[in-house]
Amino acid sequence: MQRTDPQAVTLPTDSRQLARLVLAAFLATFVVSRVAVFLIMARKIPDFYVHLGGTHVHHLNFGIFLLAAVGGFLVLKAPADRRFASAAYGVGLGLTFDEFGMWVHLGGSYWQRASWDAVAVVAALLGLFAYGRSLAQYRPRHWASAALLLTAAGIFFYLLAKSLDHAGRVIGPRLEKIESTGPR
Repeated sequence: MQRTDPQAVTLPTDSRQLARLVLAAFLATFVVSRVAVFLIMARKIPDFYVHLGGTHVHHLNFGIFLLAAVGGFLVLKAPADRRFASAAYGVGLGLTFDEFGMWVHLGGSYWQRASWDAVAVVAALLGLFAYGRSLAQYRPRHWASAALLLTAAGIFFYLLAKSLDHAGRVIGPRLEKIESTGPR
């Protein structure tokens, strides 16, 4: 029998399900965005970028507008069923954070490492909301497990960073060449 603490603050089940929906929409949007941009740059699919007056409108702008619209909708309408808003929020986050590196280095390459790092951090936070316990429910054995997990995650991300740096040195020049030639 599992004992529950009456003062423990947890997300209600429906909020956890909504957080899972946000996470899934976020990750799917990131993957689809990356694949689409690569295929456009490699000239495997037609260019469907939006250009206004000769200026390329990056998809982070669509993400910002979508986040603003979802926020306004939730504030003004407060729907009983928030699944659509949760999915739209995840899509907006995915479009926006996919180009996070461009926030930091205006005019930089789309293939910046900062975008990957931002997506990893946002996905981890969304994962904690979707699948993690509340802090009030943690016991000493949980903290020991969390410390071990954080250590393992630190080692993993260190090795991942090393491999991405290597891949960047090998693949980066090719991606930059594709990007500099532009779509058809």
